[in-house]
Amino acid sequence: MPHTVTAAQVLDREFLTIRCKLLEVAAALDRIERGQGSAASDPRMEKIRATLAVLGKDGGQRAEQLQLIFSLPYEPAWRA
Repeated sequence: MPHTVTAAQVLDREFLTIRCKLLEVAAALDRIERGQGSAASDPRMEKIRATLAVLGKDGGQRAEQLQLIFSLPYEPAWRA
C-alpha cells in the first residue's frame, strides 16, 4: 500500500523553502524597481507579472502554466 502524504505534511516540509524562494523573487523585483530607468514595458517583466498572477490562483497545474508562459511558441519549421 503506497504511503499517502497529507497536504499539511507537504506544507510542513516545503514551507521554509517556498518562503525563501518568494523572498528571493520579491528582493529581485525590488532591485529592478530601484534601478535607473524603467523595465515595466520589457516583455520579460510582462512574463514575470503573468506568472505572479498564476501563482495567486488555486486549481493546480501552476508549474505547467508557468512553463508555458516562459516557453517559446511552437515553430512548425524548427528543424529547417
